[in-house]
Amino acid sequence: MRQTSKKAIISYQGEPGAFSEQAGLAYFGKKCTLRARETFDEVFNDVVRKRSRYAIIPIENSLFGSVHQNYDLLQKEPVFIVGEIKLRIRMNLLAMPGVRLRDIRHVYSHPQGLGQCHDFIRSLPNCTPHPFYDTAGAAKMIQEEQRRDAAAIASSQAAAHYGLSILRKSIESDHRNFTRFIILATQPARPARNPKTSIIFATKNIPGALYKSLSVFALRNINMLKIESRPIVGRPWEYLFFVDIKTDNRTPECRNALAHLQELASYSKNLGSYESGRSVLNP
Repeated sequence: MRQTSKKAIISYQGEPGAFSEQAGLAYFGKKCTLRARETFDEVFNDVVRKRSRYAIIPIENSLFGSVHQNYDLLQKEPVFIVGEIKLRIRMNLLAMPGVRLRDIRHVYSHPQGLGQCHDFIRSLPNCTPHPFYDTAGAAKMIQEEQRRDAAAIASSQAAAHYGLSILRKSIESDHRNFTRFIILATQPARPARNPKTSIIFATKNIPGALYKSLSVFALRNINMLKIESRPIVGRPWEYLFFVDIKTDNRTPECRNALAHLQELASYSKNLGSYESGRSVLNP
């Protein structure tokens, strides 16, 4: 867990009770100051313009995959990844007090939340799912509008914060449901132990370009942990590759690998090195 000054502000996307808020508290501690923002663009902008010292954003979920918008923003904005944490996600069905399960006709949540609870939603008769900008935001809307025909999929903290009842607990399709959150800042970190490094690159239009680019790590016995591709905006059928490798970018092996990659790639960006995140349980 990173210790931070109580004055340090950490931005996250969502409303109070959002899973990003819980991840921020787990990473920075309960004395940190968390700032809720409506969109991921605002979260990144807070850090870039130094309105916040850090940001915490979800980057991938073990059931529903990657948060593509945040991969795109990582490429676009001048930020570094300085940490990560993996939060065990427990999804709950929340409704106004006194509302019964058979009264529910509409379910609101973030698209990732709906996807993670697909099997449960399908089991509800005559019930329509509706994407919402945030899990906790859906809970807030249910409370503010006093909806008695609708429910939200969100955290138990959101239920407590907005005075809602939990109709069903842990409704995710697979209980091995984790979301990986990353911590962003404008200055790179210096990991003390168990480091990993994230990079972005695009290949040249030559045969074997991706194979040759990835071989710079294999030749130096650097383990690759993840690879993700994203389309390059304005260049149809061309792609950026996001790669996590198990090393510190200050080591001679990693410096040489990244220098070699620059010779082969048409574009590259070093997102920084940071400590591999621990897994924590969400109440």
